[in-house]
Parts: sequence; C-alpha cells; structure tokens
Amino acid sequence: MRTGIANLPLHQGRAPAWLFGRMVRLGRQVLLAMAEAMAAEEILARLADPFWFQSLGCLLGFDWHSSGVTTTTCGALKQGIRGLEAEIGLWIAGGKGAVSRRTPAEVRAAAQALAADPDRLVYASRMAAKVDSAALQDGFTLYQHTFLFTRRGAWAVVQQGMDTERRMARRYHWLGAGVRDFVEEPHAAVCCDRTTRPLNLTAVQSREARGAVAALAREAPDRVVGGLRRLREMNLPRRHRVLLADVRPERLASILEETYREQPRGFEALLARPGVGPKTVRALALLAELLYGAPASTRDPVRFSFAHGGKDGHPYPVDRRTYDTAIAVLERAVRRAALGQRGELQALRRLERWARGAAS
Repeated sequence: MRTGIANLPLHQGRAPAWLFGRMVRLGRQVLLAMAEAMAAEEILARLADPFWFQSLGCLLGFDWHSSGVTTTTCGALKQGIRGLEAEIGLWIAGGKGAVSRRTPAEVRAAAQALAADPDRLVYASRMAAKVDSAALQDGFTLYQHTFLFTRRGAWAVVQQGMDTERRMARRYHWLGAGVRDFVEEPHAAVCCDRTTRPLNLTAVQSREARGAVAALAREAPDRVVGGLRRLREMNLPRRHRVLLADVRPERLASILEETYREQPRGFEALLARPGVGPKTVRALALLAELLYGAPASTRDPVRFSFAHGGKDGHPYPVDRRTYDTAIAVLERAVRRAALGQRGELQALRRLERWARGAAS
C-alpha cells in the first residue's frame, strides 16, 4: 500500500445538512454498486488506501483540504449502510469523539451475523488505537476511530489525530490483511501535511527498543521509578526533550506494579494492558535507551500528497442538481443490477476504464 502526506488543516463546524444527507445517499449507492462487483474484503482494501479514500471524499462533495473529509466521509458511509450491512457484507463501527468508545459494543452487536470471533475484532480495534496513540507518538492526539469489518473477520481502520497547536490533522489507515505484527510497521498508510521527529516504536529500527521496554515493565517498580527520578536531574541530549516531557515517575508506580505482577511477554502484550498509555511508554523508552543502549526510532512514517474537493467552493461550489442526478443514476443502476439487469453498471465500468485510459 502507498503511504503519503495529505493537507488536512483542522476546520471548525460540520457539513451542512443539505450536503450530508446527499453524502449519505450517494455513499450508500457507491457501496451497493461496489458490492455487486466485488467482495467486501476488496471494499475494505480500497478504504484502507488513502488515495482512494480521499478520492471518495471528493466524490461525495466534501472539502478536499479539510480534516473533516475523514470524519464526515466515515460518518456518511456508516449511516448510509445502516440496515444493509448483511446485504453488503460490511459493518462500520465507531466514529468521532465519544462515539469511538462505542466501537467494542457495536462490533459485538453484529456477532450473530459474523463467521468470525468478535473478540478478535475488538482486540484489533483497540490495538490500532493504542499503537497510534502510544507506540507512535507524533504530536497528534486521536479523536476519531472508525473500524470496518466483514462477515469473515477481515477488518480495516481509518482513524485521525489532531495537533491543536499547529491546527493540523493526521489520518492513519490500517488493513488487517496486511498486518503481520501490530507493533512493527503495521500501517497501510499515514497521511498528513508535515513530518515530525516522533517517538516511533513501530519502526523496524525500534525492535531492540521494544524488547527493552517490555523487559523494563517486568522489573521491580522501585528500580524503574528510581531510575526515572535520577534521569530528571541529568542534562540529556536535545533529542530526549519530547521523551521526558510530562513524565511523573511517581504516577507510574501503580501501573508498573501491575506489569511486574503480570510479567507481559513482549511489547504488544504490554501495550494491550489497560492504563498503559503514551506517558508510560515514553518513560520506559527513555530508560531503555539509557540503560540498555536501545534507542527508539524517530523516523516519521509519513510520505507524500494528494488532492481535490467541493464543500467550501474549491475548486467550485457543489452543484446540487448534478449531485442529485448522480445519486439517481447510481440508485437505478444498483436497483437494476439486483434484478439481474447489469447493463448500466457495466456501462459505468466501461466509462471508468475509458476515463482512466484518456487520463494516461
């Protein structure tokens, strides 16, 4: 999968009702049309591709350079397929803010329709959120988490974090089929407008550091907390500024008591524990480097850029009449395909192939 950078400035407000309603209707027809042509697992793969996802947001008429393209597109798709999940073979859970915390309950609510273990899906959802908030600390705080899954247990994640200081957002894409390891290079893509010097324990270069962090979590808490207290009095290299910021050794004691009792087998098991968040991981990563000489990577997983849109008048205001016509055409094509009359959908596919050839 390609990785890239997208311009996603944080914008206030929400999509106007006249547009969001149309996004819901068009998004529903797009997914129904796709379900006629491909398996749900292929739909997941496309949504996990940041370029395809951004193109879909543009097609639905949302502003191309706004952070809202992520939250609004995910929300429109979730609302659009409500009641049609079994027909499409795709379920969408989670969302923005407090809605994201309902993800485990929404996954389990679909359990009877699944041929997969819902607990495994809940674990995947939680680990994706944990990795992008604690194992990859890049200055962006997660505020949106959308978890998509199929009847057979394939899954994808589209989630987004914000940097309130710089008023920017960063979107993270996961595709379960490509995740061999939750804590080493797991992303399908990370999209943003800038690179940082993060604490990146997901990098392959951080393998030794992950092992050292897990080893420290199995140490007696007094030794670890005592080491952190001494570190706060040292003159550290400049690159450690972000690692040591906000660390309060005394607050780690209760968490370290639990990890000492449980003896987590490795970094993923440590990260999966409730209460182990960014500050715990940051403190242990710093100690791992200074005690064991195992530095964590500061390589940012972000790469390059894509574009185009509509809501705010760029490149032009949304043409409501054309939008409604597109919905009607797709609704009719999907309805006829369901009756075995696939000519219109096949014509749309031929048009797409022609347009792709003309563009090249």
